[in-house]
Amino acid sequence: MSTTQSKSHSPPSREPAVEQAAWRSIVRHDLPASLVVFLIAIPLSLGIAAASGAPLIAGLVAAVVGGVVAGALGGSPLQVSGPAAGLTVVVAGLVSQFGWAATAGITCAAGLVQILLGVTRVGRLALSLSPAVVHGMLAGIGVTIAVQQLHVVLGGRAQSSLIANLAGLPDQLLAHHAGSVLVGVLTVVILLVWPRIPKVKVVPAPLVAVVAVTALAALFMVDVTRVNLPDNPLQELILPVMPSGSVLDIGTAVLTVALVASVESLLSAVAVDKLHRGKRSNLDRELIGQGAANAVSGALGGMPVTGVIVRSSTNVAAGAKSRASAIMHGLWIAVFVLAAGAMLELIPMAALAGVLLVTGLRLVQLAHIRTLRRHDELLVYVVTAAGVAALGLAEGVLAGLLLALGRVLYRLARATVTATEDGGVWTVRIQGTLVFLGVASLVRTLRTVPAGADVRVKLQVDHLDHAAYEAIEDWRRGHIARGGTVELNRSAFRAALQGDAKRRLPWQNELVVPAPDQRASMLDGIREFEESADLIRPMMAQLAADGQKPTQLFITCADSRIVPNLITTTGPGEQFCVRNVGNLVPPYGSNSNSVDAAVEYAVDVLGVTSIVVCGHSHCGAAGAALDSVDDDGSGLRTWLRHLEPSVRRAVALPDIVDPATGVKLGPADKLSVANVAVQLENLRSFACVRKAEEEGRLELVGLWFDIGATAARLVLERDPYLVRADEELATASTPADADR
Repeated sequence: MSTTQSKSHSPPSREPAVEQAAWRSIVRHDLPASLVVFLIAIPLSLGIAAASGAPLIAGLVAAVVGGVVAGALGGSPLQVSGPAAGLTVVVAGLVSQFGWAATAGITCAAGLVQILLGVTRVGRLALSLSPAVVHGMLAGIGVTIAVQQLHVVLGGRAQSSLIANLAGLPDQLLAHHAGSVLVGVLTVVILLVWPRIPKVKVVPAPLVAVVAVTALAALFMVDVTRVNLPDNPLQELILPVMPSGSVLDIGTAVLTVALVASVESLLSAVAVDKLHRGKRSNLDRELIGQGAANAVSGALGGMPVTGVIVRSSTNVAAGAKSRASAIMHGLWIAVFVLAAGAMLELIPMAALAGVLLVTGLRLVQLAHIRTLRRHDELLVYVVTAAGVAALGLAEGVLAGLLLALGRVLYRLARATVTATEDGGVWTVRIQGTLVFLGVASLVRTLRTVPAGADVRVKLQVDHLDHAAYEAIEDWRRGHIARGGTVELNRSAFRAALQGDAKRRLPWQNELVVPAPDQRASMLDGIREFEESADLIRPMMAQLAADGQKPTQLFITCADSRIVPNLITTTGPGEQFCVRNVGNLVPPYGSNSNSVDAAVEYAVDVLGVTSIVVCGHSHCGAAGAALDSVDDDGSGLRTWLRHLEPSVRRAVALPDIVDPATGVKLGPADKLSVANVAVQLENLRSFACVRKAEEEGRLELVGLWFDIGATAARLVLERDPYLVRADEELATASTPADADR
């Protein structure tokens, strides 16, 4: 890897290079990814259309329009849109009530509503829904889809409601069609087994399942119902018509499609953002793009369009870097349907039902259930899921929202206030959220404290309003006036009034100044932690029971100002951290046993998916390495010898300018940046790291933290320049991707 650069101190113009790199990225990354997404989109689109009671061609129209229109106009660069399983129940109900042509008209009108929501910048408000309600909604939809498609796997026809499907399931089991059962079961088996086979899971399981089962059914001439497409797709499109019915019914249908499609699209966009380090989604623009896609899809007789997490995650996993992948995937579908539609008619309906059966069951995720149970939100999840499955989407979501709102009001009105006496000192402990609704209970407890007593108030609340503040303050003044004493943490009191109690840490209450007696200062801090330990005890108990499952190894400097969990926004158990002077990873075989053991343990035992090397500004190790001090054989000087390659690398580089501030970095900071790039190279001297990276299960990331600006910058590995995290170039983490 070259470490030399042009001697010019002003970086050359990047515009031509960026444009060329963009085209190379499209050909290298987006084109292959679009083919993978195209292959998985066809069976999913056909299966969703069949499950919704819509014409099969309508599902393909929605896939084409979702890819091209939403991909081009939307605000999420890597999200792929099309017909989604989450709208299956809604569309099936609309088809049953209004007919397909009117449903297409409703879809078109819903798209216009979405555009209006995006233009008025209220689209992001959809994210205010409780996660328990959202996950419960998806779980209810998933159960409904699974039971519906079980009828198709058995060779019958699905009903529109869960209750009707459950009632008819015994008769369907007795009158099952052997060929359909064989095809459906084989499809499900392939879907479950294929991702577990090493080195082949890059090919999507739905594609493998549908192709394999279709080939076997044709080879052995299995008698099953197959896909039936019109001979001339363009002439067979059913154009939209105005729905007939009351204004209330039509308006409810339009709003239902618009809101459900919007929520699903926005949630999918947020989830996709967590899968990559590129440009973040513009949610308002995404809503406008989704609305335009629904308006066009409905006008062409297609199904409703939403952002689809299955296709989007496949898109990211296949290596897509821009919206070009989503657009091209839509074009591939259009070309395939018009030129090779006869091949689609070989697919058994039971195979598509098997794909939808597994897709529906996967909407019920045990991880979500465990998380919601830990946060005491499981009841909201269950009520929402049961309501959606048994009553309908709107009714179930409304029930979940009402329950979530009721629980919030209950928590606001409930705070735990206790008063206990020990050795003549009374302790008043206030926990929870304290607002005016709980003031009466607070005052009753405070009045139980005898006049003239010494009182210690332990405030462990995340918020208190002005009414509660005045109640405590009035009692404090009155108790002192009657000869008593009150010990109260005033800074915590003010923080709780401002709603900052949970966000503030003990060391944030005042400027950190070294105390004369450091031992006493530390003991005070430990006591304060013990007094507030109840707030985190449930989480720590869960970690103790389930174990830690860190996903990243974070290698950083021993500097006390660097707090890794704050930089990466990770919680306990999510990060495996190694700290040493200079954030060094000596090459394998350098007799640095501690670092060697940590790297090998993280990769081979913990199975981390990323290793982050983080340097920082004002680094004492970098400054010491630049000082012309003779090596006296001390442990520090011996350790700093590992910085010599970084010093040579830094000297060969031109000036480095911070992209946000425009300030040229000083020699020590420049060395710190170059050192990050060198340590990434050193990591690849470990065989376990090279193997994991080649297999695509490990990512190496360079990070530089500017302490004064409180900003984290990514470091390009080939030429260690700083890159702002919101630039698309920030996705480069390997030499091949770091073209400037």
